[in-house]
Amino acid sequence: MNFSTDDFGDNFRWGVSTAAHQIEGAAFSDGKGPSIWDEFVKRKGKIQDRSRSDVSCDHYGRYKEDIDLIGQLHIPNYRMSLSWPRLLPNGIGQRNQKGVDFYHRVIDECLEKNIEPWITLYHWDLPQALQAKGGWVNREILNWFEEYVTLCARQYGDRVKHWMVLNEPMVFTGAGYFLGYHAPGLKGLDNFLPAMHHATLCQSLGGRVLRSEVAAAKIGSTFSCSHIDPKSDSLKDVQTATRFDALLNRLFLEPALGLGYPLDDLPIASRVEKYMAQGDESRMAFDFDFIGIQNYTREVVKHTWYIPYLQGEIVGAKSRGVATTTMGWEVYPKSIYNLLHKFNKYENVKEIVITENGAAFPDQIADGRVRDQLRINFLNSYVGEVLNAKKEGVNVTGYFLWTLLDNFEWAEGYTQRFGIVHVDFKTLRRTIKDSGYWYSRFLMSPKHAERIDIL
Repeated sequence: MNFSTDDFGDNFRWGVSTAAHQIEGAAFSDGKGPSIWDEFVKRKGKIQDRSRSDVSCDHYGRYKEDIDLIGQLHIPNYRMSLSWPRLLPNGIGQRNQKGVDFYHRVIDECLEKNIEPWITLYHWDLPQALQAKGGWVNREILNWFEEYVTLCARQYGDRVKHWMVLNEPMVFTGAGYFLGYHAPGLKGLDNFLPAMHHATLCQSLGGRVLRSEVAAAKIGSTFSCSHIDPKSDSLKDVQTATRFDALLNRLFLEPALGLGYPLDDLPIASRVEKYMAQGDESRMAFDFDFIGIQNYTREVVKHTWYIPYLQGEIVGAKSRGVATTTMGWEVYPKSIYNLLHKFNKYENVKEIVITENGAAFPDQIADGRVRDQLRINFLNSYVGEVLNAKKEGVNVTGYFLWTLLDNFEWAEGYTQRFGIVHVDFKTLRRTIKDSGYWYSRFLMSPKHAERIDIL
């Protein structure tokens, strides 16, 4: 596809994203408290390669090098997250000044290099001390989260104007409190439904705190999204697709927009009412300045009567014989186009930013170079679909690539490489991949970037 950054307009924001727990390491250094992931990685059979995240990329010790890489690649915006247990080791109460100072240094380093920092407040690393009290299942988390957000806003709000409250609440509640394959490893509706509801309330609560504490803040929250297709045109498959769409794409967005939970299309969620207090319906809503869409693939689903709650299941991409990434996710660029149109139809969605999009492939260094043409093809095709949606009137105002560095990929450990910079996890040496050079040239040379060969 022949396009350039010029086609997106002068005000379109280009960036790259990371998450604190996935890159920082220094898990027990300088006063940081343990997170639920620091605890989870110790459990047998939970991490695919039995690895730990204690060191990861050592971004804590190498942040200047990594921010310098962002500058070298001419990436103007950097989405990063703050580690709650690094700032508040017990989740509440006494702050860790060394942690507070670390993020001051990171933010200042970004600004010095003319890189705009975008902060995500919660990217899954809940303090273990709060999980011991129930974590997201305990309604007290509203008070804990308010204290945490207030600290962040007052410390960094003078220099940071773009904020995201939660990262993918459907994933951290679903995988962590229903399926159990993410931290803290809990299962069942009795854990998921209160965690879901309290995350929904914290999503809006965090927005209100930021609005009151940070002048002229641009506030959003991010949502994991997948275009859903039924396996066939049968009524049962179509109805199954509607249920999956309500669960995966609408469950956290619609309450924020003042529409409440999508109970008509997801009846099982009606059981959340037992966890709702008077006034919660209105407290779930917040007037976000933008929503963040995080898309990688689509899902194809079919009706299966014996699967509880959803009466359906995902039909794996490999079984369908389609192109996939090493995560087993289908390469389906039209997914991001369809989702942009879908969310643009909501009356209260002001702007949409692609806050994550990327792919994992089997990258290897050969002669000092990582030739990841598959990733370049992936990024080029997905960005092209973002442009198509924008040309058709979708108010999409930014694109953040996932991710800067190969890192600790949650339950997959270090088996999956999403970065545009290769990390040797033995030496921690960074090597810019061909995709990193491609992205840089795309940003620098808008008229010709997609045609430039990597030297």
